[in-house]
Amino acid sequence: MIPLVGKLSRENSVKTYIYGHSLVNRSVLDLMQDHRYVRQIEQNELSEYETYPVIKALASLDLGTAHIDVGRIAVDYEAEGRPAGLSVKKYVKQVVSELIGSNAKPVVKPRDVVLYGFGRIGRLMARLLVEKAEGGDTLRLRAIVVRRGKAANDLVKRASLLRRDSVHGPFDGTIRVDEERQSFVANGNEVKVIYANSPAEVDYTEYGIENAIIIDNTGMWRDSEGLSQHLQCKGASKVILTAPGKGEMKNIVHGINDEEIMDSDDIISAASCTTNAIAPPLKALDDEYGIITGHVETVHAYTNDQNLIDNYHKADRRGRSAVLNMVLTETGAAKAVGKVLPQLLGKLTGNAIRVPTPNVSMAILNLSLKQEITAQELNEYMRGVALHSPLRKQIDYSNSPEVVSSDFVGSRHACVFDSEATIVNGKQAVIYLWYDNEFGYSCQVFRILEQMAGIHYSSYPKVD
Repeated sequence: MIPLVGKLSRENSVKTYIYGHSLVNRSVLDLMQDHRYVRQIEQNELSEYETYPVIKALASLDLGTAHIDVGRIAVDYEAEGRPAGLSVKKYVKQVVSELIGSNAKPVVKPRDVVLYGFGRIGRLMARLLVEKAEGGDTLRLRAIVVRRGKAANDLVKRASLLRRDSVHGPFDGTIRVDEERQSFVANGNEVKVIYANSPAEVDYTEYGIENAIIIDNTGMWRDSEGLSQHLQCKGASKVILTAPGKGEMKNIVHGINDEEIMDSDDIISAASCTTNAIAPPLKALDDEYGIITGHVETVHAYTNDQNLIDNYHKADRRGRSAVLNMVLTETGAAKAVGKVLPQLLGKLTGNAIRVPTPNVSMAILNLSLKQEITAQELNEYMRGVALHSPLRKQIDYSNSPEVVSSDFVGSRHACVFDSEATIVNGKQAVIYLWYDNEFGYSCQVFRILEQMAGIHYSSYPKVD
């Protein structure tokens, strides 16, 4: 399977998946675990014996660029009772018929990307951009913009933070520093390091960067007026803010209201990690059962905004040591949901507790619904949403009674629904959602980035 997956990726730009889990550059054990996940969640017998013929059939076809979920195709083939007269090869050919001989590209021209700020989210976005560079014909990370540090080897230190991460592990590949060119090369992708104290100091065209999308990871400016400084820079054309936007700026949670993104939009907010985590399940539950009121309690990993030891902080309680205390604080996520799901405006309250873990948070939704249900009914509905709905990239599903926060480090979903923790009493439901507040959120930002760049992949099988 592994050589065929590699061939499809290199020669056809076809990325293969098993229920959303990428098969590209994965080990034998990784592939076995992906199959096991499907068997557990779907309660079927999917194994390598079912997916291998699908991959083999795909590799024999002249396919255009696409994302193809071989796990779903294999399950559909078995569920349809192995359609009369159709071998696996013929069935696969039928499913991807529109893709055979296609020369369509995800985007007409590659799009330059600049990371303004290189903190936790900035470095994870860099990892994603390098991982998905795909020969440079879609998105190209061209530069990062930072303030020059006091250390003489500032560039080496920046590259080292990308290379090693205490939470997410080592960078998958190689990073080489080129101080003469003031850049680093990550897996063959040269990334310029631009030192500046403000957007006004930057001319991207001096670095050969044109029509770039700027991802502002600093949080320094949260309104359109402040972020519009980026648009005054030569070579910049659009801005994505990786924090909740203020005023009339569009706050987008991909999968929920991304249809609001217009070609004319030049500044977009990707909202917060918590808003991204709770909006998808809230929409799913409101669509099916109707939400009257609710409260969101976030148990959130500490962040750089807090202090390691007690020290002055302008916000209440946040001056106390993040690694020694649970810190009660506020969250605007419940209110922000109203910006992406107007039907829930004014129906939710929220609070947050910062806890001594470096990553992965939990949102607890206490909801009053319009109809009585059981925990089993709610879990089965959410399982279907996570596996088979358009929200499957946003919502993952867990049915393990043993999982803890560290098990979700690296999750690419906006949230993971914990079915074992669900509590239902008539019309009252308590829902538990895990989310990697760093990487899961970065993946949501990346999906917005692709949309703003006009990148579209054909996906198979089709989902209604």
